[in-house]
Amino acid sequence: MAVEEVLNSATTEEEINAITNPNPRSGGAADEEDEPEEGEILGGDEDSRQSTAAVVHQPHPLEHSWTFWFDNPSAKSKQAAWGSSIRPIYTFSTVEEFWSIYNNIHHPSKLTVGADFHCFKYKIEPKWEDPICANGGKWTTIFQKGKSDTSWLYTLLALIGEQFDHGDEICGAVVNVRARQDKIALWTKNASNEAAQLSIGKQWKELLDYNETIGFIIHEDAKKHDRGAKERYKA
Repeated sequence: MAVEEVLNSATTEEEINAITNPNPRSGGAADEEDEPEEGEILGGDEDSRQSTAAVVHQPHPLEHSWTFWFDNPSAKSKQAAWGSSIRPIYTFSTVEEFWSIYNNIHHPSKLTVGADFHCFKYKIEPKWEDPICANGGKWTTIFQKGKSDTSWLYTLLALIGEQFDHGDEICGAVVNVRARQDKIALWTKNASNEAAQLSIGKQWKELLDYNETIGFIIHEDAKKHDRGAKERYKA
């Protein structure tokens, strides 16, 4: 799905405002101004300028398409069923689309308390009931309130950049913004594949430079025992 089609018809204006940065920036990681650098040659013939433009605007496709989902805290209280307030917001399939979106939405520290912001592979819903997620589980990292922005970005870049040895096992990630802390969870497909889960957990910690022990909880256990669910693996 192209950026022009990212607004899902079910998404309300309130939900868009909840995640959108009021000071939009153009795509790209650096967002530097187009100032000529010292020694830069301006001008040039038309053919060379057209050639340069063609290179600059060449999109860089990702191996998978990804979808951002948002669970609006103000909508949760109005819904009877868990997960019914989660909405797909944007789907992207190139590096350029990712940065265009990321630079124009709120980062976790700016989201309302109670918000959940997900990034999952296209056509995988961030729900236990999704067939691809049903037999999986999640690794979870915990951060001080408002201190998860950098780790969330690094997690997103690791996902879309296919940085995990067992990347096919990964469904997506979610950041949970709460009153006293933020949590980032990495969802995987097959909880019984111990070797793959431990590899993912260890690699994720290394990518984030996260020094605390993290635990892996199986979705089925979480459904049965809620907060009493025990961690199956540790990394």
